Amino acid sequence: MAETRPVVYMDNNATTRVAPEVLAAMLPYFSELYGNPSSMHGFGGQVGRLLALAREQVANLIGATSDELIFTSCGTESDSTAILAALQAFPAKRHIVTTRVEHPAVKNLCEHLGQLTGHRHRVTQLPVDREGLLDLEQYEAALSDDTAVVSVMWANNETGVIFPVEKMARIAKNRGILFHTDAVQAAGKIPINLAESAIDFLSLSGHKMHAPKGVGVLYVRKGSPFVPLVVGGHQESGRRGGTENVSSIIGLGRACELAEERMAEENGRIRQLRDKLEDGLLNKIPNSMRNGHRAQRLPNTTSISFAYVEGEAILLHLDLFGICASSGSACTSGSLEPSHVLRAMGVPFTAAHGSVRLSLSVYNTESEVDFVIEKMPGIIAKLRDISPFWQSIPQESEV
Repeated sequence: MAETRPVVYMDNNATTRVAPEVLAAMLPYFSELYGNPSSMHGFGGQVGRLLALAREQVANLIGATSDELIFTSCGTESDSTAILAALQAFPAKRHIVTTRVEHPAVKNLCEHLGQLTGHRHRVTQLPVDREGLLDLEQYEAALSDDTAVVSVMWANNETGVIFPVEKMARIAKNRGILFHTDAVQAAGKIPINLAESAIDFLSLSGHKMHAPKGVGVLYVRKGSPFVPLVVGGHQESGRRGGTENVSSIIGLGRACELAEERMAEENGRIRQLRDKLEDGLLNKIPNSMRNGHRAQRLPNTTSISFAYVEGEAILLHLDLFGICASSGSACTSGSLEPSHVLRAMGVPFTAAHGSVRLSLSVYNTESEVDFVIEKMPGIIAKLRDISPFWQSIPQESEV
């Protein structure tokens, strides 16, 4: 019988384990509490009341009111809905401002809108510096009377770098421009209080915060213009048609409660584990480098480049030890191009190809961190031994 290999899961920015408390909250809605929350009878009505409670739980996490939230299927739907709604609110304006390091959910939509025949929008993608940070003066200069919407992520999914979206939203508001932020990675990890911000739209996704896949949220500030993307029934106050994904919404509400309770831990113990992991790898492995600002980033995320090896090969060797991580390059999707995020940051080509993202959660332990620090140096050394690029350079050189 094959030996069961323990999993060391450090790919939490890709998806997270459903918390046991979340699963327990969801289970009744697959069995005895199966009523439609829109039904007039009491059996369905009790489900509707619990959906309202879940909406309050989500609102409490991000400092919103429950009537400002729309439940969606995922972060991507929330992103598309917000950006398209903003453009429909200002049909005469043809300009979108975003960044070069957005998640494909925003990046690909904006590029698509910039290529539409007959309906083409002008898209400005703001650059970032070597540490992944934005220049606010460049941002202000990019805004114009023709700008309909700004869409800037709260925190980058690859590097964890946090952008000053609250300040950027105030600048946009002063110019009469709508502001959207993709907070999929930030929600539940760092404090968010939308009541004290000028942000018009915010997206989040359940499966990034220990809720199930298939549920997301779009925050729409009261008074912000909005046009539904999904038109159908009266659900979500007529802003998103379709029968509610009851069990997942209930689970998301419970996950948001847990995130509030664990925020101090996320910014304490998890940050310490991340720093130990990062420092251990950088100190033990030559020609390695951190990608992104050391301080201005999420507490759970590190992106490290190992020069002259391929990220995909690193992942395959990590997997032999049961270690789950992500590559910073797009090679796992069949492309030989490095990550667009690392390219925008100016990471050297020889390093960008060998980048690995490790992202922790409250379920990770110090022994797991020690295990990765133990195994990674040997993996990199083995891959460099067979790398013609590594063999061709003086070994004392730096990235």
